[in-house]
Amino acid sequence: MIRSRLWIFTVPAVVAAGFASGWLSNSGYGNVWFASLRKPALMPPAWVFPVAWITLYALMGVALARVLARPSPRRRRAIILFGIQLLLNLSWSPIFFGLHEALSALIILITLVIAGVAATIAFWRVQTTAGVLMLPYLAWLTFAAYLNGAIVHLNG
Repeated sequence: MIRSRLWIFTVPAVVAAGFASGWLSNSGYGNVWFASLRKPALMPPAWVFPVAWITLYALMGVALARVLARPSPRRRRAIILFGIQLLLNLSWSPIFFGLHEALSALIILITLVIAGVAATIAFWRVQTTAGVLMLPYLAWLTFAAYLNGAIVHLNG
């Protein structure tokens, strides 16, 4: 029951933070700069990104709620690592779409993958299901790093 109440707060908070970051930086195919870039062959269609990110942010919010609800001496570290990776995540769109700094965004994304792995391991140690819920996010981050790297490569 406690977890259910936590999900009510953590899921909308994480989804809203991600949405705000993207919206404020004019992310996506509607961004004129982004539309002008050469894209890799594996670039998904535009509709995939909001579906993927809403799903991933929701899973992250549920994972966070599960960790918050679990008494553990490792919980504080897990929450701090989650916060670090979330801040890195939220900084990517403004750097990439807002400032048009694809290389800087790639560096942030590589750092984010490392922070995401650390947060996932920490979540796993507090509550196994929370760690499992973070795995799709890590897979997407890896794919995002490929896309970002390919854009840097294709566009100089």
